[in-house]
Amino acid sequence: MPSQAAPLYYPKSLRNALLFSLIVAGLVACSSEDNEASGEGGGGSEGGQPTPGVTVATVETQNVEVRQDYAGRAQGAREVEVRARVQGILEERLYQEGQLVEEGESLFRIDQKPSEAMVGSARAEQRVAEADLRQAEREWNRISSLYERNAVSERDRDTAQSDLELAEANLAVAQAAVIQSELDLGYTDVQAPVSGVTSLEDLPEGSLVEVGTLLTTIVQQDPIHVRFALPEDDASIQRTARRAMTGDEEGQSISAILIRADGSTYDQEGEVDFTASTLDSRTGSVSARAVFPNEESDIIPGQFVRVRVTLQDLKDVVTIPEDVVSEGAEGAQVFIVEDNKAIARQVELGPVVDGRQVILEGLSEGDKLVVNGHVSLQNGVDVDVTDDEGASDSGDGESN
Repeated sequence: MPSQAAPLYYPKSLRNALLFSLIVAGLVACSSEDNEASGEGGGGSEGGQPTPGVTVATVETQNVEVRQDYAGRAQGAREVEVRARVQGILEERLYQEGQLVEEGESLFRIDQKPSEAMVGSARAEQRVAEADLRQAEREWNRISSLYERNAVSERDRDTAQSDLELAEANLAVAQAAVIQSELDLGYTDVQAPVSGVTSLEDLPEGSLVEVGTLLTTIVQQDPIHVRFALPEDDASIQRTARRAMTGDEEGQSISAILIRADGSTYDQEGEVDFTASTLDSRTGSVSARAVFPNEESDIIPGQFVRVRVTLQDLKDVVTIPEDVVSEGAEGAQVFIVEDNKAIARQVELGPVVDGRQVILEGLSEGDKLVVNGHVSLQNGVDVDVTDDEGASDSGDGESN
C-alpha cells in the first residue's frame, strides 16, 4: 500500500495568529470598498469629508438710530409754596384739596378787618400830610415874597423852605403807607401764584397765621419734567443738549420718548433741555432733564419712568444677527459665500440695536452672509448653499 503523508501540525498560538491576520485583511478590504463608493459622483470634499451645507442671506444697508433708555423720576415743572403774607385769622379755604387750580384763583381768605382799618388809618395820615404841605406852601410863598422886599431875614426864608421840604417828605411817607396797607388788604385774599395741583392744607380754618406761614403747595404739572442720569461716556448727548440750552445755532434739540412703568409709550414727544456741566464723582454720571407736555395730567409727579433718547444716527450700515459673528485670529469675523466657498471676512462692530449687531465696516451690500452652518466652517472650504433667506436676516428697514 502506498504510504500516506503525515498531516501538518501547527501550534495553537500560530493558528490564532493566522486567524487574526485573515480577519484584519477582510476589514481593510471592506473599508477600501466603502471609501471608493463614497467618493463616486463628486459629492465629497477633499479628504473624503462631506461638503457642509449653509444658509445665506443677502446683505442690505440701512439707516439706524441708536437709542438708549435711562431710568428717571417725573417731577412738576415748578413746585411753589403758598405762604401767608399778612398776619391774621384764616377764615376760609376756597378750593378742594388736590384739585387743579388756575393761576390767580383764590385759595384762602384771611380776616380782612384789621387790614381795612390799617388802610383807613393810612389814608387819614395822608390827608394830614397833604394839609401840612398846603400850609407849608402858603408859608413859603409869603416868606419868599417878603424876603425879596427885605422885610424878613434870610433865616426866616430858610426856615420856611425847610418846612416846605419836610411837608413834601411827610406826604411821600404817608402815600407809601397807604400803598402798603392796600397791599396788605389784598394779601388777605391768598391766590394761586401758578397753575397746578394743590396739596393738603397745612393749617385748618380758624388758625392764626403769621407772615410766612405755609398754607399749601402747588405743583405745576404741565409741562412735566423727568430727571435722569447720563453715564460719563455718553458725551455726545451732553454736548448737544448744552448747545441747545445756550441757543447755539449749531445745536440741535434732542428728542426724547417717555416709557411708563408698565412698558407703554407716552403719546407726547419731549426733548432733553438740560445736562449738568459737571460730573457727579459719587455716581460717575451727569444729571439731565427731559421736558414733556402734560396737558391732561397723564404723568403724575413722583412716577418712575424711562426716558429713551437717540444717541447716534448711523447712515448706510449693515445689521446682522448677533450669533453669526465669531472670533477669528484678527478679531471679529463673519463668513460670506463666494463661488460656493466660505470666505472669512473681518468686520468692525458697532452697537447692538434691537438685538441686532451693527456692522460699521467689512460687509458690502449684496454680499451673501452665512447665517446658519457657520459654526464649524473654515476659511476657503467648499460649501453647499441649501437655502437663501434673502435680505430678511441682514436688515429689514430702519431700526428704532
